[in-house]
Amino acid sequence: MENKTMLQYFEWYYPKDGSLWRKVSQEAGRLKQMGIDAIWLPPAHKGMEGAASTGYDSYDLYDLGEFDQKGGIPTKYGTKQEFVQAVRDAREQGIQVYADIVLNHLGGADEKQAVTVRKVDPENRNQFISEPYEIQAYTVFTYPGRNGKYSSFKWDFQCFTGVDFDAGNQESGVYSIQNQYGEGWEEVLDSEHGNYDYLMLTDIDFRNPHVREELKRWGEWFFQTAETDGYRLDAIKHMPAGFYNEWLDHMRSKTGKELFTVGEYWSPYDLQSLLDYIQQTDGRMSLFDACLQANFSRASKEGEYFDLSTILDGSLVSVRPELAVTLVENHDTQPLQSLEQTVEPWFRAHAYAIILLREAGYPCVFYSDVYGSNYTDKGTDGEDHEVTLLALPQLIALLALRRDYAYGQQRDYFDHPSCIGWTREGEQGRESAGLAVIMSNGEEGRKRMEVGTAFAGKSFRDHLGHSPGEILIGADGWAEFYAQAGSVSVWAIA
Repeated sequence: MENKTMLQYFEWYYPKDGSLWRKVSQEAGRLKQMGIDAIWLPPAHKGMEGAASTGYDSYDLYDLGEFDQKGGIPTKYGTKQEFVQAVRDAREQGIQVYADIVLNHLGGADEKQAVTVRKVDPENRNQFISEPYEIQAYTVFTYPGRNGKYSSFKWDFQCFTGVDFDAGNQESGVYSIQNQYGEGWEEVLDSEHGNYDYLMLTDIDFRNPHVREELKRWGEWFFQTAETDGYRLDAIKHMPAGFYNEWLDHMRSKTGKELFTVGEYWSPYDLQSLLDYIQQTDGRMSLFDACLQANFSRASKEGEYFDLSTILDGSLVSVRPELAVTLVENHDTQPLQSLEQTVEPWFRAHAYAIILLREAGYPCVFYSDVYGSNYTDKGTDGEDHEVTLLALPQLIALLALRRDYAYGQQRDYFDHPSCIGWTREGEQGRESAGLAVIMSNGEEGRKRMEVGTAFAGKSFRDHLGHSPGEILIGADGWAEFYAQAGSVSVWAIA
């Protein structure tokens, strides 16, 4: 079975020039040659800031850059026609497409209405700090620019659990909407702030059966419009697990397709919460391995003081490899973003070797590591900061190594705090597709490792070009491999 690799095809600061969908079409052939088998695209629908929106502030799920709403027709990434064409072009190159689905909240309502609410303590949302009273809330979505095309569903306060703004008093807060489906929050797994159902904007109430049915209808329409191969689900820790159980079962039944799905349950220091969510969803979706990404970030910042032999400890891939999507960074963890948790440049090749060249997990490569990025934004100090992210020079070689060499039995040598390694011995039909990976976060590292007798007498070289010379594999299938100080080397047949 071929190794599969996913690419997150955007970063938060991608230019607001409507060019991304066209870039997908132009680059699809090159991506396939690089070893990319699937791309995760950003939200295709119109956000509340129109062409300035990344799409995570959902306004109209049916507007894929087709209607004159929120200041224009295209989204940040292009038009509906360009999106549909991008999906088609990628799939023609043999690349699967995963769509980013953002169903936790809506924003940018068309009208406000009188709504009965109770104010809650923002740090303990289960604690009401007012009796029921009436506010003016932006909870009416009529989508006049679309004028009922595709769906005539009208959203109002009965469709939402909470808001964060009282338009009548011009007051911000967290307000629990009192509607016929409940006076409190929905039950969610995450207990941060007492209950973390409410995240932002106008929070969708999945207890309303009309909402659930509308989102199923939308899912069918979206699939018919652009036949994507799967989904990345946003903000699932703020939503009841039962909704996506119902929605995914419906979509898979209606389409007759597997529809690979990965959820964003971002709890980087709490593996148990990810396992609990997997249990609640009965393994219906994979999850991003936020815990492994946190290990990478910490290892990159602690340098030689980090114990490399523990790099996989507490990670999802170490206990549920079949449901772990591994990553080095994403649009939320990149510099100046809300969940900033960067991996320092010196360690990025180490981290990618771990997610790309081991047998466990489904690796997701980050856009900026392929293309680089340059942007300016405000930091937590309120000042503007310019950020330059350079493309990772070793990434092309690592992708090729995953595609061509990372097969067969794996042997681990996680036996030293500053130097670890592993080998793959190839498999039937890929007898020459073995390799040895060794990495150091301190001084030069050396390690005797076994690659198998099939390679006896063969010479290996470092395909990353970090370590000079060649290594001759012994008659017993063993050899001593080495890596430069603070570096990683991948030895494979010369």
